[in-house]
Order: sequence, then C-alpha cells, then structure tokens
Amino acid sequence: MSTQQNAPSPSPGAGSEKPGRIAALAALNALEGAALALGGIYMLAVGLFGRPDSLQQAEMGGLTLVALGLIPLFAARGLLRRRSWSRGPALITQLMALPVAWTLLRAQGALIPAGIVLAAVAVTALVLLLNPATTQALGIRGPRTTPDA
Repeated sequence: MSTQQNAPSPSPGAGSEKPGRIAALAALNALEGAALALGGIYMLAVGLFGRPDSLQQAEMGGLTLVALGLIPLFAARGLLRRRSWSRGPALITQLMALPVAWTLLRAQGALIPAGIVLAAVAVTALVLLLNPATTQALGIRGPRTTPDA
C-alpha cells in the first residue's frame, strides 16, 4: 500500500484558491434563495395590504417561501466558505427546483419562460455540485474502501 493512499487530505481552506465553479454555484443558490424570499415577502405584503382570497393562506404561503428561501441562502454562504455541509442543502434545493420547473413548463403564458430559466439554473447547479472537482474543493471524501488482504 502506498503512503499517498494513507495521507490525510488537505483541509478545504488550506491555501488553495476557491475554484470558479464554487463561486458560480454559490451565486446560483443565492439567486434562487433571493427569488424565494422576495416571492414570500410579496405574498406577505399582498396578504397584509391587498385583497387576497384567503388571508391565512397568503400569510402562511409567504412565511413558507421566506423560510424555504433561507435554505439556499445559507447553502450559498457555506459554499463560499467551502464548508462541506453546504453541499447537502444546495443539492436538495436543486432537486426540489426540478419538479417546480416542470410544472411551470406545463403552464401557459409567462410561466413557461420562468420554467425554462428555473430548469436551466437547477441543471447547471446540479452539474456544478456533482462535479468531482467541486467535491474535492469542499473537502468531501469519496466512499471509503478497504484494501484486499
């Protein structure tokens, strides 16, 4: 067995620069988080100052969107700081965005371009997230294998 296999991997912040893909991934997550939070704030404002069909539904929907918007925002912050935990929330956000994009693509009118944009952002972020270089930059090790005796 070689000594390279047993050597500890360098920590994520050990002198190497952030790859551009990490910054792009963080930007995509921040964009999604901001869009969700702004949509939630809009729903809250309509619930308070507008004439919603159901006040409780508008307020609860707004609070839910704001809370869901915090997840990718925290993930984006973690990605910029190269924290390995941030990959999970970022991945979940992208996987949740795909069915929403599909629903928007099946709608009519202005929702179709929104679905195209959301699908493009989610797929791009998934490709960046699952890239082995991103995994390595975040300090995530692959599955451990034991050598054959």
